[in-house]
Amino acid sequence: MILAGALLLLAGGGYAAFGREDGPRPEDAHVAAARPALTAFLTAWAGQDVPKAAGYTDTPDAAASLLTSVLTNLKPSHTTIAAGPGRPQTPGEVTFPFTVTMAVPGAGEVTWRSAAQVRDTAGTWKVAFTPPVVHPDLTPGQTLALQTATTRAKVLDATGHPLRADSLVGTVDPVSGKGTSGLEARYDAVLSGGATAAKSLVIADRQSGQAVKNLTAAAPATGRPVRTTIDPRIQQAAADALSGSAVNAALVAIDPRTGHILAAANRPGGFNRALEGRYPPGSVFKVITAAALLKGGTQPADPAPCPKFAQVDGQRFENQNQFTLPTGSTFTDAFAQSCNTYFVNVRNQLAATDLRDTAQAFGLGGSWDVGTSTYDGSVPVTTSDNDKAAATIGQARVQVSPLVMASVAATVRSGTFHQPVLVPDAVKTPYQAPVGLDPQVAGALRTLMRTTVTSGSAHALKNLPGRPHAKTGTAEFGSANPPRTHAWMIGYQEDTPLAWAVLLEDGGSGGADAGPVAARFLTALTAPRR
Repeated sequence: MILAGALLLLAGGGYAAFGREDGPRPEDAHVAAARPALTAFLTAWAGQDVPKAAGYTDTPDAAASLLTSVLTNLKPSHTTIAAGPGRPQTPGEVTFPFTVTMAVPGAGEVTWRSAAQVRDTAGTWKVAFTPPVVHPDLTPGQTLALQTATTRAKVLDATGHPLRADSLVGTVDPVSGKGTSGLEARYDAVLSGGATAAKSLVIADRQSGQAVKNLTAAAPATGRPVRTTIDPRIQQAAADALSGSAVNAALVAIDPRTGHILAAANRPGGFNRALEGRYPPGSVFKVITAAALLKGGTQPADPAPCPKFAQVDGQRFENQNQFTLPTGSTFTDAFAQSCNTYFVNVRNQLAATDLRDTAQAFGLGGSWDVGTSTYDGSVPVTTSDNDKAAATIGQARVQVSPLVMASVAATVRSGTFHQPVLVPDAVKTPYQAPVGLDPQVAGALRTLMRTTVTSGSAHALKNLPGRPHAKTGTAEFGSANPPRTHAWMIGYQEDTPLAWAVLLEDGGSGGADAGPVAARFLTALTAPRR
């Protein structure tokens, strides 16, 4: 058991040594008859043979329960128990004092004196077991445990204040004082002062795990804070933007110049879907497909037929609500309106490796060193015509996290992939993209994403300041008919260093549903500060 501020579970074995504390002298017949039961009990206890020890008591279940608790909590590496001379009390009852010495990792050598009554019950001597037999200060419902005297440090935002983002910060076990999730778990040793901090022996309530009495003293340890890149104003705007969502949702914001994660909000809290979730990106992935096409020679003004349906080896692809674009539409129009059928029908302009290779310029498929757990995306080489068709529109086996898609938008704005970072001091080797993004391709993508706002599916941002650039996405998942969809929107601000991604799980449409969330987020950030 580890208590708040923190109890530690340790490991080891043991042995017992018994001797007369004040030298040999003649022993009363009752004492001589009772001593073997006591010796057997203490030998088994010191040897951590709980069933055997309990068998020498008059309440074996209670003895086994308490001894198991104590040995589990302390796990001494070495135990010595020295029994003193017995004192007859009444006919058939003898009291034996004894001294317990345990070598407990982290607490050193701890010693205490106790006593046990041994009774003759129908010709068999048994240890009369009560909690004070184990330790004289124990009462029913209590046990022995270890506690670390520590001042636990805080997870901080970029301004040095305690971070207000539950899904990022994580939780601390109220009994053990150890971090159990999020940054509290990942940096537990730093925040708590280290696993080598001294422990003290305490009496603890077995039900709540709380310490009720200190038996030994230990010098307190002081943890060190963990500082993140989270901007509290941007984090609050992200959390507020998600507050009205009826579905699971996430919003990530990044500084495109550095990759610093400025916000990572989740609704509800708990699982950090913003950084660790794995989802099909749907049409927000068309940023990468467009980059591959542009690199292959496609021009923004090239004709782009957008029929209602596209057929690939018996599989039908369609646009959302089966829309079409008029004759004369261009590649810019197809991107801005998110025409699935156009992208599916130009799949033959792409080799099986093109989407994977292009995605590498945006950092996808690498192993990121962010300072916390993340899912860094996967864009496999396509294996069939159908696989390639679906991959062009962010379906099939393409998987991303909201963090990945915010980073895609950030890469478009900066022209270079900067690996996202949350805890700078912990990042040893940031991932470097194996290929760069062609400057002309990056410039064309910026124009396409701005057009998506001014005259395309991201019209929810059209009248916002900061010249937002965006791409919408509606990603199908599951086997329902009609398919259920995740709603996406990604983008960046031209006038400020901010890129972002919004995800609504099973949330409908990118433009209609994720768009208003993004608009609330950006509006809050552009509103005058009070």
